[in-house]
Amino acid sequence: MGNIQINRQPQQSELDMMGVYTWPIWQKEASEFPWHYDATETCYFLDGDVTVTPDGGNPVSMGKGDLVTFPAGMSCTWRIDAAVRKHYSFS
Repeated sequence: MGNIQINRQPQQSELDMMGVYTWPIWQKEASEFPWHYDATETCYFLDGDVTVTPDGGNPVSMGKGDLVTFPAGMSCTWRIDAAVRKHYSFS
């Protein structure tokens, strides 16, 4: 199983090439919950401040402007400190 990969402030051209703005949007208020990834998720944060802690791993912070990839098979806990809006795609 891989690690969470973060591309902080990716170039607009990269986002356009990936088709990020055509992906669905997910939103959630400040909260904390467990999550498991059955498939790899790539997402681009439009808003928010989040800390994701993989089970048995170290916390990873992310938020507005970050392009993040979560590996398939990862179980984790999401802690949302500021409401999230993100584009997402599963592969």
